[in-house]
Formats: sequence, C-alpha cells, structure tokens
Amino acid sequence: MIREAQGDILLTKADAIAHGVAPFDHFANGLALSLRERFPAMAKDFRHYCQQSHPKPGELWFWGGIDKDGHSARIVNLITQEPAESASSTPGKASLHNVNATLRALASLIVEEKFGSLALPRLATGVGGLEWSDVRPLIETHLGALDAAVILYTAYRKGTSADEGLG
Repeated sequence: MIREAQGDILLTKADAIAHGVAPFDHFANGLALSLRERFPAMAKDFRHYCQQSHPKPGELWFWGGIDKDGHSARIVNLITQEPAESASSTPGKASLHNVNATLRALASLIVEEKFGSLALPRLATGVGGLEWSDVRPLIETHLGALDAAVILYTAYRKGTSADEGLG
C-alpha cells in the first residue's frame, strides 16, 4: 500500500529509504547530498561498488550501515539516471525505462529483505528531470500491491517528521 507524506525523509521510521542515483554518482545534489552527509561511508562504498561492478541504469544497489551519529540505516540506491559523460561532468537524466526497471528490482528486494515499510521521494523528478505524472503510475504499478507500506514523500519539509501512519 502506498501512503503520501510531507516532511523530512531523513526522519522516516520506515525500514529503508530508496532514492535515485546515477552510476558513479557523486551524491552532490538533493536527497543524495543529504544522504552522503549523513552516511559518508555509503557514498564511499558506492564509489567502490561502481569501480568493481560497473552498474547499469535500471539496476539498484542496497547498502546497510551506520550514520555519523551511530544510528543504523538501510538505503536502496536506485540507478535511474544515465552516467556522467566524464568524472567532472554531472550525471545524465533519468528515463522512464530505467525507472521502470529499477522499481521492478526494488519490488523484488522489498520481498526478499522482508521490509515492512519503505520511504521513497518523488523519484527521478529532481536532478533526474522526469515528470511526476509519468513516474507516479510506475510506482503504483510496481509497489502498490506489496504487503510493505510505501511512504511516498511528496513534499520536503526540513526537520519535520511526517505522519507516516507507521505503528
């Protein structure tokens, strides 16, 4: 089931947070930047993973670890965007094809990992450049029928805990 929320996704009570990235992403903007600041080990591990595995758009990378304050977290990096053309350029845009593929992989991961809940922003609509009206139906298609609660953060409110409806 999908619930909408407004608030700071970093304050979620969900079992995991998912967000969109590009292969070899520098985590330099938006939610990715906030996650890099809170979980510097994740960004470092992602760079290592990319160097070893050369991930493609449409895949995902799942990370579990500790933030700088000692709190555990699980982050799903959804590779929705094309890679940057060079190490000094910005990542490419997202595509509906990539979003569709990575949401399919995310649905499988939710079942495999037995997540009871997942927090998700307006995927691929910021730096990714897609229209929310095109992305939202894909989220419904792939995640709407799962037993896990999907908390869809539709508006960012820094420092505000959202009413997620989680016990």
